[in-house]
Amino acid sequence: MKLIIGLFPIILSCLFVLLSVHPRIRILLDLFAYVCLYGFGIIISLVIYDVLLQHTVFMTTIHRIFLNPLFLLTGAYIGIYVLYLILHKLISNVRN
Repeated sequence: MKLIIGLFPIILSCLFVLLSVHPRIRILLDLFAYVCLYGFGIIISLVIYDVLLQHTVFMTTIHRIFLNPLFLLTGAYIGIYVLYLILHKLISNVRN
């Protein structure tokens, strides 16, 4: 299972690189990354605001953000997208 978790982002990054050959798909990947990053920031801001509003700065209240599935999905996409950008840059440098 750990091997699958470790290899999954690399496989998805390679798939992103293959898909990004088409310019419209590259724009779609970039747009979706922007939306995910925006959503990721909003979720973090709302949780921090709620903690500060209730004056309950405990580790359990801060870490409940990890129970939000939308937070996990957007964070996972952003992580894989960053790996894709690094792989894309590496491939473009090797080609040139």
